[in-house]
Amino acid sequence: MIFVVLGTHELPFRRLLLEVERLKRTRIIDEDIIVQHGHTKYQSDHMILKKFINTKEMDLLYDQANIVITHAGTGSIMNGLKRGKKLIAVPRLKKYGEHNDDHQLQITNVLKSEGHLLSWEEGTNLADVMEEAKSFEPKPFQSKRDQMHQIIEEFIKKI
Repeated sequence: MIFVVLGTHELPFRRLLLEVERLKRTRIIDEDIIVQHGHTKYQSDHMILKKFINTKEMDLLYDQANIVITHAGTGSIMNGLKRGKKLIAVPRLKKYGEHNDDHQLQITNVLKSEGHLLSWEEGTNLADVMEEAKSFEPKPFQSKRDQMHQIIEEFIKKI
């Protein structure tokens, strides 16, 4: 199953859904697709659409997904990274009215350069990124806060 996450931002993000549905319709994607679409209005005969999902169901869908395609919000990305999931991040862009600025692009670029996720960027083909995801092994992510906790715990053990 592929889980697509658009988050809770109030601006629409149809660009991602249109491309995922095209890939499903043309049988490039042959898995079931579940979409958490938030405030983005969309209808589909090819994907299961859920406006908002409670935390328990969200966790279950992340756990069950083979691939998570997500907007590049930090909460959505972190949900996938902490589970070691294959993530394809798709930044919401200001020029398309998907967000107020391009901070999601910056987040995506950093995490991609560190080997934690893949991304679908303008001028690239989502089908190619999905093919790459089949063999992609994400580098484990450890937040700076988690690293600090680990250092403190190791220090305490030495006392």
